[in-house]
Amino acid sequence: MKISKYIHSCVLLEKDDFQLLFDPGKFTFVENLVNVEQFNKVNAVIITHDHPDHLDVEKLKAIIKLSGATIYTNKEVAEGLKGSDIFCELVEPGKFDIGPFALQAINVKHENILDSPLPDMQAYLIDGRILNPADSFGTYDDEFQQPELLILPVMAPFTTEIAVADFADRIKPKAVLPVHDGYAKDFFLKQRYETYSKHFEKQGIIFHQAMQPGFSISI
Repeated sequence: MKISKYIHSCVLLEKDDFQLLFDPGKFTFVENLVNVEQFNKVNAVIITHDHPDHLDVEKLKAIIKLSGATIYTNKEVAEGLKGSDIFCELVEPGKFDIGPFALQAINVKHENILDSPLPDMQAYLIDGRILNPADSFGTYDDEFQQPELLILPVMAPFTTEIAVADFADRIKPKAVLPVHDGYAKDFFLKQRYETYSKHFEKQGIIFHQAMQPGFSISI
């Protein structure tokens, strides 16, 4: 399986000629370093929650037009997309398949944010190997522990580097792919990545320094 990180929380998983895209949001496209044409072969898109850094409606419509992708999301997001004529397959907590991918969705609480209601949100375990917690640092059952890869939000108004490290230390993945950092300048991002790398090395965890859009790994 190939996993590619684009800007912020946009992650593309590829397996058996099937492409599954997570959370193409507004930060992904703001500087034209990433464009919708790069996702013209996407088969399915998962939107974890209704925040603009995870959902760009116009870009999502363009991706669908190019690729014919099916959108999977929760009821709250689907209701918000009705006016945009985007049809969604509703995701309920539990196990289901999308193409060759075996997924398990669970409802999770978005981390607290200032003066704003929290959206409905799902975390995903993919093929029992990859955990995408969306914007949640909550408690996860044993089956979600020790994944091969943790897709980890490393910067946000709702967190600190201490909270980020504590969450990953609890999950105990083999490796970390950092996300949710699309608004950071490169010089600052490099410094933070070096700090995280040193910390996680002590825990026996590989930290992938995903500086460039399209950075990819295979597991």
